Amino acid sequence: MPSSIERLYRRLRFGEAIVVVSGLPRSGTSMLMRMLDAGGLSVVTDGQRTADEDNPRGYFEAERIKRLAQDADRRWLAGARGKGIKVISYLLRSLPAQFNYRVVFVRRDIDEVLASQGKMLARRGETDDMPLDKMRELFEKEVARARHVLAHEPQFEMLEVEYTAVLAHPLQEARRIAGFVGGGLDAEAMAAAVDPGLYRNRAPARAQ
Repeated sequence: MPSSIERLYRRLRFGEAIVVVSGLPRSGTSMLMRMLDAGGLSVVTDGQRTADEDNPRGYFEAERIKRLAQDADRRWLAGARGKGIKVISYLLRSLPAQFNYRVVFVRRDIDEVLASQGKMLARRGETDDMPLDKMRELFEKEVARARHVLAHEPQFEMLEVEYTAVLAHPLQEARRIAGFVGGGLDAEAMAAAVDPGLYRNRAPARAQ
């Protein structure tokens, strides 16, 4: 795990951090991007993916991010310093090490992620032939891999955020996120951007 001295050295050498919102698809990353935007952080989006029934408040995405693993030239990310950008967990390892990143990593119950993804695919008339148990296993492994990278690579600093905690305690969680990101964000405006009505795929209650 990188030391505080190593992180300080990187800040001096590589400059202001890029704020990254990450997690599995359908884990609440769009909600976190909306919070950062409402709080006063400039966010990197291109508007190509517009709001729809699955994300009525918008996706806050940049299509260029999806090509990180294929693109050899990633220097354009220098323009994202001090801004927020959404990067799914799988692509975190493709972020170049010559920048610093403060990553807000969103955790959500895997069954809720699967349910949300299944409904989105159904609305689009698409199917996924992979059994749910296999998909759940892949998602769990992906979260573990992403967390390992974030904890052990010196270019990353991470704050983990639980999706349900943000919905239940938006102001408390907004203050945590604002403190981690820095830059004097408006935590109250961030909390006001949380819409509990969009929590439409809930995990079944588990037996005690």
